[in-house]
Amino acid sequence: MEERLKIVLEQIEARQEELLQLVSRLISFKTPAPPARNTKEAQDFVANFLSELGFEIDMWDVYPNDPNVVGVRRGSGSSRHQSLIINGHIDVAEVSEDEQWETDPFVPIVRDGVVIGRGAADMKAGLASALFALQLLKEAGIDLPGDLIFQSVIGEEVGEAGTLQCCERGYKADFAVVVDTSDLHIQGQGGVITGWVTVKSKQTYHDATRRNMIHAGGQLFAASAIEKMMKIIAGLQDLERHWAITKSYQGFPPGTNTINPAVIEGGRHAAFIADECRLWITVHYYPNESYEQVAKEIEEHLLTVANSDPWLRENPPLFTWGGTSMIEDRGEIFPSLEVDPNHLGVKQLGNAHKLVSGKEAIIDVSPTVTDGGWLGDAGIPTVIYGPGHIQNAHAVNEHVSIEQLVEFTKVITQFIYNWTHTKKKEC
Repeated sequence: MEERLKIVLEQIEARQEELLQLVSRLISFKTPAPPARNTKEAQDFVANFLSELGFEIDMWDVYPNDPNVVGVRRGSGSSRHQSLIINGHIDVAEVSEDEQWETDPFVPIVRDGVVIGRGAADMKAGLASALFALQLLKEAGIDLPGDLIFQSVIGEEVGEAGTLQCCERGYKADFAVVVDTSDLHIQGQGGVITGWVTVKSKQTYHDATRRNMIHAGGQLFAASAIEKMMKIIAGLQDLERHWAITKSYQGFPPGTNTINPAVIEGGRHAAFIADECRLWITVHYYPNESYEQVAKEIEEHLLTVANSDPWLRENPPLFTWGGTSMIEDRGEIFPSLEVDPNHLGVKQLGNAHKLVSGKEAIIDVSPTVTDGGWLGDAGIPTVIYGPGHIQNAHAVNEHVSIEQLVEFTKVITQFIYNWTHTKKKEC
């Protein structure tokens, strides 16, 4: 190990208070989503921090007052060495007024071996630790031959996919680490897509015509969209059970691939037969599936269900999938992410973890979703690896272990050094 790197790793312990101050500083920025549109001040801080470390800054509004920040530090041998993206989101989970926090959720508390505050686990600790690692490497004058791209994005908590915009803007690398909550496991993830299923009548009818719709001799071929949606829901339940039997993925409990009928809306008022009913569903699927694939499966199944009903056959369900924001258009997509344990980046990260912790790295799957799926969807080999336990994310008195913070900072420092010094021909 290069002597200067060894000194940097030792400094992480010695300068622990600086690390905790940086974590606390990021927590102090009030960036809950919803309501969102509140990350500009925090992102200015990140941009200035990266700029002082010699990064070129690209900052643009995804939504008003919600900008992405990308810092790029070109390596001394960038054409020959591996490049790296470090990615994290600056927004945090919402805070309700009735939650029983010890103090203001955005006034962090450091005590008893933890940092307490909204975003401590999810995921400002990961962002701050990665920034601190970059600071120490810069101060030590350590050359990094490969390109390094740091992405601080908005909108992850509400499906606004700031990371997707980074990909669409052209940012690529040979490997990416999303420093989100993983309890220092190297993780992939399943995916999530939301969708709207709509049952709609071509005509509207007065409430007084119901007898003609449902009794013999009524001679009115019509129906309540709300009642027909009940058949659609039953069909979704059948498909969900079928998936639970026929699909599986190592690391997930059976039946994790669910179809949740989350919200139902329908009808006009009591003087009408309901001419429209809309069902908002949330679909969880496995890492080896795509959102396009599962959406197609659901559509085909429900159209088969509709074909068995005379009225639905003539008025088949309509489908709208995904969206760009749970706030703006009530929709979201989180692509799945598979981890290849044989990829050199995964192996090097595992080796760095073992070197620091003395334990073999655990490679598994996250029980939740992150922006890592967008990087993987863009063809970038990606893993989720960060401090914090999922049970503390979004929790009242959310907190992260200081010991884990220090360990993560050492691992990510070691990995950044190793990966950016790896020549591409070695892969």
